[in-house]
Amino acid sequence: VLEGAGYESGCYVKPAVAEAQPHFSIVQHETFAPILYLMKYKTFEEAIEIQNGVPQGLSSSIMTLNLREAERFLSSAGSDCGIANVNIGTSGAEIGGAFGGEKETGGGRESGSDAWRIYMRRQTNTINYSTQLPLAQGIKFDL
Repeated sequence: VLEGAGYESGCYVKPAVAEAQPHFSIVQHETFAPILYLMKYKTFEEAIEIQNGVPQGLSSSIMTLNLREAERFLSSAGSDCGIANVNIGTSGAEIGGAFGGEKETGGGRESGSDAWRIYMRRQTNTINYSTQLPLAQGIKFDL
């Protein structure tokens, strides 16, 4: 353990940062604890393999300023989780979006309000390449 303390009581664990390897048993199971595992990788592809190499698939996240990495992570060649985030943590879900895990975690897509979409692989993304914050559909207010 690189950072963090142990049990404060029988029901609470302080957040911890731990160096780990993908084959560690604890990495291959959902711990439901505030633990961040640090794992070394050499290529972006290896990082995706590590992330997808567990039986669970509820939520995933990538922190990057590289647009190509973000797009690859969100594509079918990237994260195989039910929720995939860029530059935001893995907790929470979007209300109205399909909710549930993939693989051996969560309740599956039937848990969401748009459960019929379980049979589709779909994704909506917006990428603004400019330094401005334009309004939707190019609307302009000339004041």
